[in-house]
Amino acid sequence: MSTSPDTAAATGTDSRAAPATASGGEEPQKLPILALLALATAVFITSLTETLPAGLLPAMSGDLRVSESATGQTVTIYAIGTALTAIPLTAATAGWRRKQLLLTAMAGFALANTVTAVSSNYALTMGARFVAGVAAGLAWALLAGYARRMSPVPLQGKAIAIAMAGIPVALSLGVPAGTFLGTALGWRVAFLAMTALTVLLLLWIFTTVPDYPGQERGERPKMLRALRVPGVSPVLFVTLVFVLAHTILYAYIATFLDDLGMGGDTDLVLLVFGAASLVSIWVVGAHIHRRLRSLTIASTLLVAVSAALLAVLADNTALVYIAAALWGLGWGGVPTLLQTAVGDAGGDSADAAQAMLVTLWNVAMAGGGIIGGVLLDVVGSDSFPWTVLVLLLPVLVVVLASRRHGFPAKRLGA
Repeated sequence: MSTSPDTAAATGTDSRAAPATASGGEEPQKLPILALLALATAVFITSLTETLPAGLLPAMSGDLRVSESATGQTVTIYAIGTALTAIPLTAATAGWRRKQLLLTAMAGFALANTVTAVSSNYALTMGARFVAGVAAGLAWALLAGYARRMSPVPLQGKAIAIAMAGIPVALSLGVPAGTFLGTALGWRVAFLAMTALTVLLLLWIFTTVPDYPGQERGERPKMLRALRVPGVSPVLFVTLVFVLAHTILYAYIATFLDDLGMGGDTDLVLLVFGAASLVSIWVVGAHIHRRLRSLTIASTLLVAVSAALLAVLADNTALVYIAAALWGLGWGGVPTLLQTAVGDAGGDSADAAQAMLVTLWNVAMAGGGIIGGVLLDVVGSDSFPWTVLVLLLPVLVVVLASRRHGFPAKRLGA
């Protein structure tokens, strides 16, 4: 995913202190659906563009005249672009008006995707992917904060779930559609489609998303201070390791399936994975206000069971599809769970905690691409699910241990 935003960059306030609007005879609280769907579309486009090469590795590697593991680093460099620049650029642009910054980031994203689509040079493609990661990181540093600010406190969990729904939609519909489009018309058409969607999104943001001021200089966050807030470090650790485990397998899913003799089923497997992710994010959105801890534990266990099936029984085609469904059920709600957890834990430092989360998320994406490439070349793709299992063990331990802070049994205000 590149998926995790700097809340105060969009809000300038602690989200839990936002006023509730409906009581007694007042008008019922409502969500700004059109604006939230615009944010969800931004998440969709940035998430899809980050992972799109996963379904197009063979075609891209042929045109760029490099190996599939080298082509897989187009996912890595995108994540590195976000990881290296999310915190400094978020701090540098903290005074910008939020809508202006979001439009600027998405415009830069469209330009980078266009260069990727027309490039035949590996170095130029990698440079364009890096820039796309930078632009996506700026956008991600706004989105959850925007969703929280636009919504009444009791509905903020649902608002974030709607905004983050772009991730499972990208995985369930976007990646399979992009893979199909790339197979039928060429991978370049898939990236040009991302540019066209981004241009339309710019108009949508301009007309429906409200604007908010940036932060005054004295209000801007101290990033490292957030690490001393109880609960923040456990959430950041879970983010780093969980996303790393997911990316090692997902970034090379086309190659993994091809080695199983299921290369022609890549788009269908991704469709099953993504459809299950949609179910997951619906469940998380409906229950996160009261069950964040149990949902996080369930997500970890579901992904672990999926990895175990792929490790032991991947020679059975039906079980591969079942594993993909379990994987999606576990993974789909994870971005919403982790962003909400770090926002809750951060309190007055939620802005800094969110910026650190987006950085670690993309460090994990980059690390997953690198480690997956090394495993592919040295051990083979059958090592991927075993690696996922090993990494998920400390994730589960930390979630279980963080009962008081980080992943509490009861959220504040629930």
